[in-house]
Formats: sequence, structure tokens, C-alpha cells
Amino acid sequence: MDKYEQLKQIINNSQFLVFFGGAGVSTESNIPDFRSDNGIYQKQKYPYPAEQMLSRSFFDYHKKAFYEFYLNEMLYPNALPNKAHLALAKLEQANKLKAIITQNIDGLHQKAGSKKVIELHGNTDRNYCMGCQKFYNMAQLIKYRGICPACQNYIKPDVVLYEEALDATVIEDAINYISQADTLIVGGTSLSVYPAASFIRYFHGKNLILINKTPTDYDKYATLVINDSIGKVLSFIID
Repeated sequence: MDKYEQLKQIINNSQFLVFFGGAGVSTESNIPDFRSDNGIYQKQKYPYPAEQMLSRSFFDYHKKAFYEFYLNEMLYPNALPNKAHLALAKLEQANKLKAIITQNIDGLHQKAGSKKVIELHGNTDRNYCMGCQKFYNMAQLIKYRGICPACQNYIKPDVVLYEEALDATVIEDAINYISQADTLIVGGTSLSVYPAASFIRYFHGKNLILINKTPTDYDKYATLVINDSIGKVLSFIID
């Protein structure tokens, strides 16, 4: 039995399937990842390293430079769900997939139709004024260039920046689903970003599936490892 058929059989036999995804899920929607050769961290046209510009202290003290980077490099309003997003939504609709836990902030799982999406790092479509607390979506944030038109305060994206902690309620929700899962599919992530990657240790189920284009340090613990496109693999499963 090849790996694709093996994965399909595992999913068919699962009672509590959970998906944990990273940047590789969205690269097939032409959203760059962070650490690859063409990733966001390789941008050389800014006066500061990208990781520094995405930190809370940089946001607090260099807001103009923060928004120049954030609006130009982190927002993809025209991005559409790819085969991976659509396949996961179909698995949920078939009552096979119980939850998606994502490190991504692009909201593409919801655009594909998924309902139970746990966003570890927030969502670029949610933004709040630091003064009057008014809500702004992504299009409005871009239009107003990060300045609230109502009170002239800065608008803070509802995403987790470096130096900020993950939301405790979100963490609890993610751990709850992972700990209940009999099958956990981890896709599009090298599992090198902490603390998110550490959530895998809460999985005590039967099948740990890793789908990533390159090997990870967790491959030795997996039931099944597939080094291929996440969209290609998942779209095969639902056919």
C-alpha cells in the first residue's frame, strides 16, 4: 500500500481527526513563508531585520516603519484558498475533521468554509483601534494606513507579534483538541516555531501524520511521513 492510500485508510478509520498547520499550507496560495530562501525574513529592502520589525517593542516605538513593513509584506487581500484549505473544509463537512489549529494569520481556512479554526497567532482581518477600540477589517486597515479615522490613534492588528504571549484561551482550546485526537495531521510546518510546535507533545493518540515538503525533527515519532505538497496530498484524500 502506498503512503497516499495508507493516509486515506487512516483518515477513514479515525474517530477524532485534528489538523495542525503552518506556513506551508498557505504558500500554495502565493503567500510567502518566513524562513525559506524566498521567505519574508530574507527581505533586504528595509533598515531593520524582519523579525525585529514584527516585534511588539518595534511596534511600540517605530509605528511608521512597522506599518510600512506590515502593510506591504504581511497582507494578501487577494489570496484565495488552495487545494489544502478546500480539502480540509470538505473533511469537516463530512464530520471527519474536528478542528484546524493554524499558525497562519491569513484567514484562508475560513474563506474555504472551515468552521472550527483555532488561530494561534491571530488574523490579519481583525484590527482594533488602540484608543476607541473600534474594529477594522484588513481592507480598512490598508485604506487608513493604520490610523483610526475616528480618533486618530493607531490601529493594532490582532496578530501575535514577537515578544507577545499567545492568548491563554486559544492555547487551552488547541491543547484540548490535540489531546482528544486519535489522529493528528501536521502539515506545512517544520515544527520549529515555539511555543506552537510544543503543542504536539499533548498528542497521545494512535496516528501522527506529518506532511511537509522537507523532513522535520519529529519525523521519527510519526506513524506516516509524506514529503510532498500539502495541497496535492489532501486533495487526493478527498477524491
